[in-house]
Amino acid sequence: MIDGLSRLPSVRSRHTSAPLLEEREQFLQHLFSQGICRVSIRMTAAYLLHIVRIMALTEVRNVTVEEIEAAGQVWAAYVGPERRKSQLRGITDYFVLRAKQWFTFNGSLTPAPPPPFSAQIERYADAMRVRGLSATTIYGYRRSAAAFLQFVAPKHSTLETIRLSDVYEYLAKLRASGKANRTIATRCHALRSFFTHAEIMGWCVPGIPLGIRGPRVSQYRGPARGPAWKDVRKLVQKRGEAEPKEFRTRAILFLLAIYGLRRSEVARLELGDFDWRSETFMVRRAKRRGIQYYPIQYEVGEAIIGYLQHGRPRCANRNLFVSLCPPHRPFGVAGISQSVRGRMQSIGIESVNTGPHSLRHACATRLLSQGSSLQEIADFLGHRDLNSVSIYARYDFRLLRKVAAFSLAGVL
Repeated sequence: MIDGLSRLPSVRSRHTSAPLLEEREQFLQHLFSQGICRVSIRMTAAYLLHIVRIMALTEVRNVTVEEIEAAGQVWAAYVGPERRKSQLRGITDYFVLRAKQWFTFNGSLTPAPPPPFSAQIERYADAMRVRGLSATTIYGYRRSAAAFLQFVAPKHSTLETIRLSDVYEYLAKLRASGKANRTIATRCHALRSFFTHAEIMGWCVPGIPLGIRGPRVSQYRGPARGPAWKDVRKLVQKRGEAEPKEFRTRAILFLLAIYGLRRSEVARLELGDFDWRSETFMVRRAKRRGIQYYPIQYEVGEAIIGYLQHGRPRCANRNLFVSLCPPHRPFGVAGISQSVRGRMQSIGIESVNTGPHSLRHACATRLLSQGSSLQEIADFLGHRDLNSVSIYARYDFRLLRKVAAFSLAGVL
């Protein structure tokens, strides 16, 4: 496996002369058998050399997550011949990820101890799933609760001894660290949710949720949070090289801008959601599991067909958007955000927000400027919970076609 990484004798010699050659080759062969592309395998092989060197490995031994993370920090701060670029975004995370995968494959990764109050956090997450909250909301609330419980763990071994003063102390720490009021308000909302569940379950003393009050944040203060519509046109007008990534990004931008979809809703789209005969497609709303149908606007349909014909790899995965390199996984919300921000930055678009949600704001603003009522905009953006039973009684496709076709002349 090592011999196939490069044609250069110096590169092959560097890989074969490093310690743990057999263990590294076995892991790379495992990745190859999983369908990982050769580019990723070559990058992983290079990282394995850095892992062996920085962690001074001469034989397989048990390592901890803390040791791996410390080595990742050393690699991020390294300056020398092994580093081609001075700064690489996410380099620590990639180092830690590859090290964890390799040590797990070898059976030498010492499991990290469970975080404080992990059993209660898991039960809280299960309760949120039963309530139908989105995966993104569950992840955020769970993470906020875990961060607070990690903070109070040195002083409290049970939830019963936690008091409102501990919450105030935690919020003061967030303010001192420079967290914005909007961030603190979000944490407070998550903690109220957690302690409400804890109070119902009898885990904590009553009254804590009512006492958690975060800073007031104006939701509609300041300029529009999305780009101007002329800039949205630039986004969809720009055509890069005819590569699979370009076809995928173009289709994603159309769905975000024309229909105002959330990034998680775009990520969950499947091939079977599109009915090309009736020219409609189905969206699984991110909040409260609503389902909504839309007409396929012409330019959007052309962008999606172009992606299916020239950008989407042939694979068994049924998600509409998938990774370009094998194994083909669903193209997640992080990838969608990166694609949108990259496109907006490449053409110099100025906006308060530059992620996928900014296009949802731009869509709503454009609808309002075109004379659509607030009720029509709310229905179009899915702020009402429409389920499969009431769809046919309440849905007016003529209205949706009118709204979806707003000012598309000259977009292409």
